[in-house]
Amino acid sequence: QVQLVESGGGLVQPGGSLGLSCAASGNIFSLNTMAWYRQAPGKQRVLVASINRGGTSTLDYSVKGRFTISRDNAKKSVYLQMSSLKPEDTAVYYCNADIVATATLRSSTYWGQGTEVTVSS
Repeated sequence: QVQLVESGGGLVQPGGSLGLSCAASGNIFSLNTMAWYRQAPGKQRVLVASINRGGTSTLDYSVKGRFTISRDNAKKSVYLQMSSLKPEDTAVYYCNADIVATATLRSSTYWGQGTEVTVSS
């Protein structure tokens, strides 16, 4: 069974930094694009950043210059380093990955359970 497990959320003051981690586990044949989404209260879930197997990344304009996405293919993990945090970054952050499971040899999209980030003084 394939799953994604996030960690690292919490409460941080405006201007502070926080790092999120997400590890994939299970019978994985191929781990392709990994991404972070966020969902603020009362709003839709939106893409924050994504990174492919080769390390090419994209960032939403709202976080460019403040957030960095990276991955470690050997650890089957993706990271989101957030700095200069603003109250509007408050949201539940979800890890997302396109994974080919060994059992099916088909690509499917998986989601983590979400980790809450609150930016407040």
